[in-house]
Amino acid sequence: MALDGSGNQSAAARRTPAGAAVLREDKTEAIRAAVFEELAAVGFARMSIEGIARRAGVGKTAVYRRWRSKLHLVLDVVSAVAAAGMPTPDTGSLAGDVRMLLEVAARALRHPMASQIIPDLLAEAARSPELAGALKAALHDSQEGMATAMVARAVERGEIPAGADGRLALDLLTGPLYWRLLVVRDEVPPGYLDELTAAVVSALGGR
Repeated sequence: MALDGSGNQSAAARRTPAGAAVLREDKTEAIRAAVFEELAAVGFARMSIEGIARRAGVGKTAVYRRWRSKLHLVLDVVSAVAAAGMPTPDTGSLAGDVRMLLEVAARALRHPMASQIIPDLLAEAARSPELAGALKAALHDSQEGMATAMVARAVERGEIPAGADGRLALDLLTGPLYWRLLVVRDEVPPGYLDELTAAVVSALGGR
C-alpha cells in the first residue's frame, strides 16, 4: 500500500484504475444473458440498448463502452455461441454418435428462447450481411468440423464407405429437426429420433 508523508494512503493508490468497473466480467456476462432474454421477448428489430441495460441491471454506458451498437452486441453473443460449439460425440458407432447429436439438438431447439430467437435472427440476417455471416458461423460452420470428424471415424471403422460427406451429414442431422420444431412447430413423437438416426446412417451409406 502506498503511503504519503503523513502515513495515510495516497490519493493515487486510492484511485480505482480508469475503466476497471466498466470492464468487470460479471457485468459483461449479465449483459450477454440480457441479450438472449431481450431477443426472445421483443425480437431484434425492437430490441434496444436501453432494454438490454435494464435487464442486465447496468447503465447504458456500460453497454456502449463494450459494444457500439446492438448489432455488434448480437454479433459478439452469436460468435461466442459458435466458439462454444456442440461437443463431438464418440460413442464407438455412427448410429450412437448420430443419436446423441440428435438428442442434443432436439433439446436445444425445444428451449423457449431458441425457438423464439433463431427464426427471428434468421429473418433479420436477410437484411444484414454481417449478421448473416455470424449466424452461418454459429449455426453451420462451427458444427461442420464436428460432423466431418464423426463421419471420418465411421469410415475408419468401416461403417460407411470412403468419401461420405460430412456436410451432408450435418444437413441431415439438423434440417429435419429445425423444420419440425421451429418451422412447423410440431412435437417430436416417441421413436422419431431413432427413426431419424436410421435414416441418416442409411443416407450416408451405412446399414
